Amino acid sequence: MTSLDTVRPGSARPALPRAYLVWLAGTRASLLGDAVLYFALGWAASAHGGGTGALVLTAITLPRTLLLLLGGAVGDRFGARRVMVVGDAVMLTATLALALAGSRPEPSPWLLVTVAAVVGTVDAFYLPAAGSMPRSLVGEARLPRALAVQQAAGQVASLLGAPLGAVLVAAAGLTGAALADAGTFAIVLVVLLRVRPAHSVERSPRGEGLFAGAADGVRVAVGDPVLRSALVLTAAAACFLLPVVSLLNPLLAREHGWSAGAAGLIAGSQSLGVVAVALAVSRWGTMRRIGRGAALGLCVAAPGIAAVALAGETGVAVAVAVAGGIVTGAGSGMFACHIGPLVLTGAPGTHLARLQASLTLVQSLALMVGNNALGALADARGATAATAVCAAGACAAGLTGLALKPLDRLRQP
Repeated sequence: MTSLDTVRPGSARPALPRAYLVWLAGTRASLLGDAVLYFALGWAASAHGGGTGALVLTAITLPRTLLLLLGGAVGDRFGARRVMVVGDAVMLTATLALALAGSRPEPSPWLLVTVAAVVGTVDAFYLPAAGSMPRSLVGEARLPRALAVQQAAGQVASLLGAPLGAVLVAAAGLTGAALADAGTFAIVLVVLLRVRPAHSVERSPRGEGLFAGAADGVRVAVGDPVLRSALVLTAAAACFLLPVVSLLNPLLAREHGWSAGAAGLIAGSQSLGVVAVALAVSRWGTMRRIGRGAALGLCVAAPGIAAVALAGETGVAVAVAVAGGIVTGAGSGMFACHIGPLVLTGAPGTHLARLQASLTLVQSLALMVGNNALGALADARGATAATAVCAAGACAAGLTGLALKPLDRLRQP
């Protein structure tokens, strides 16, 4: 394991620990495998109709949402690394079983729903644990850079996941996709068994019940002014930024007569903006006023969203939308690279996984509300109007964040 004092030649900035980089490589490979499996499950479910497809998606999101807070309490009680090892072992077994059972031309809908439910249940415990691991691997001082590298690698994995899933499904069906995901879980399992956290993190008291611990995590998140403000900004970002890529871009493309390729190019430009900012933060660090950096990210994204909304149907419309997508992605990346370390450094050591669970839960609920509300608005008033609302909402949330004193006064050491 690389010493924490290791410095790259010619640089005054210590290198990220080798243990963290190995862990990051393994988990990003697993994220890529998950994206492949999600595509394969959705494709297999679509053969049985829209109702089955919706049921499979629900089987993932419902247990994940219901069990997130409990999963955070388990992570703080038993340790993030231990929870991740168990989760990877369960998913390795489940994906191998899916590979064996999914070799039929049309896998059973109940097989797909069962696997989806296992995925959602494991996610509820795995995501809070994985979100809290960087602090124990790199410590607080290098946490912003570590999370920025993680953000960039995650974007690349997400960007490649669906196309790779399509190739694997076309070549080897659901079995091939399941085997690929199983391979990534095996990699992460080996990595977790070898990597040891360099920084000790205090666990929650053993005498505290898990449900009481989950409730205490919510109490800490809501009671702390900084963490409460961070949760509010996270909800705003989930409501006004995330739907632009997944929901409104395709609707705008159809409304303006853009091709599917143009829609994909716009989505890719947003990912490019996120990756560029994440790499910049990994090199030079976050803003000194880290709370202000998160709020400014929303303000930066707002004009980019507006440009995408107002690109119209002119000859340069797609070019304008691509430029707007880059700005939107840059703002999103700026927000993510500041809000992550803000929460992890502001959380007590005994509540790391529980605060990650609260953050994920707030984001999921806000995204659910935002997607449905914006979808209804797009049906009633058009995708342009819905996207303009996102631009206004992101700007308002960013300005509100700048005015919140707990965030404005928060400084990086």
